[in-house]
Amino acid sequence: MKLVSYNIQYGYGSDGRYDLARAARIVDGADIIALQEVERHWQRSNGDDQPEILSRLLPDYHWVYGPAFDMDASEKRDGRVVNRRRQFGTMVLSKLPIVWSRLHALPLRRTLRPLNTRNAALECMIRAPAGAVRIFSLHLAHIGTEERLEQIDYLFAEHRRAPSDGGPWSGIDDEPQRNWSDGQPEPESPLAAIWLGDFNMEPGSAEYRRIVGSTPYHRAAAYIDGFVDAAAVASERVPDFHTHEKIIDGRLAKRRFDHCFVGGMLAGRVRSVSADIGEVASDHFPLRVHIDLETRGIASGFAGG
Repeated sequence: MKLVSYNIQYGYGSDGRYDLARAARIVDGADIIALQEVERHWQRSNGDDQPEILSRLLPDYHWVYGPAFDMDASEKRDGRVVNRRRQFGTMVLSKLPIVWSRLHALPLRRTLRPLNTRNAALECMIRAPAGAVRIFSLHLAHIGTEERLEQIDYLFAEHRRAPSDGGPWSGIDDEPQRNWSDGQPEPESPLAAIWLGDFNMEPGSAEYRRIVGSTPYHRAAAYIDGFVDAAAVASERVPDFHTHEKIIDGRLAKRRFDHCFVGGMLAGRVRSVSADIGEVASDHFPLRVHIDLETRGIASGFAGG
């Protein structure tokens, strides 16, 4: 299956042009799409409801939107309140149904300066042919290492509890007349997971090591309840790549801020990881991942492929 993660910078390209359709065309065709910096009702993006617009531009996908930032944007018209929320968050689109989803508000460190905003991780469970898997679209803090480390620790704790905590409901619905579960059995909440998004960190950083481990990487090391960098275990290795460019002190800095981390049982299924270097639809480049989720076998917790 083909996955793509893209920080779309609310539709603004590196050329300064606002064009949400341009970003949609780039990600169209992937099986699973994880987007960051998607917003609703901001003046800078014409007051657009971007999740709704993206769903129309990508009509073959199921989708879920998760706002990390939410504030009032309502107004009065003809004496009536028109309720609107100004929101900023992440989105997942999938060609397979999204069985359930939940939003994780990540720890926030309050600042005096500069402006700091809440970050979140949107978790979606899909049933791939290989088995159920939890897909995350997430965006970590942009200011400090300590804040990102706290957010990663939070995500790890939630990840390791997922199989025992379960999904949005558990048990047997003994009140069918109330139709709580629409007649469906308790859904899976598997250990198998994939983290996609803008982590605002580079390979080798303290945050990166917190996720994959502090010891030198060994291709055979994949903890069942841990994660590996998909780019480090891909069977088709690609030259070093980056996902963000910025002029710093007069020099062009090329950095890999966007990542895909896969659960240990998926380490042997990653085929390739690359970036569309040079795309101008955002200030980030899309991250593309090819992973075998078609071959059965991840439900048991062992790597396949």
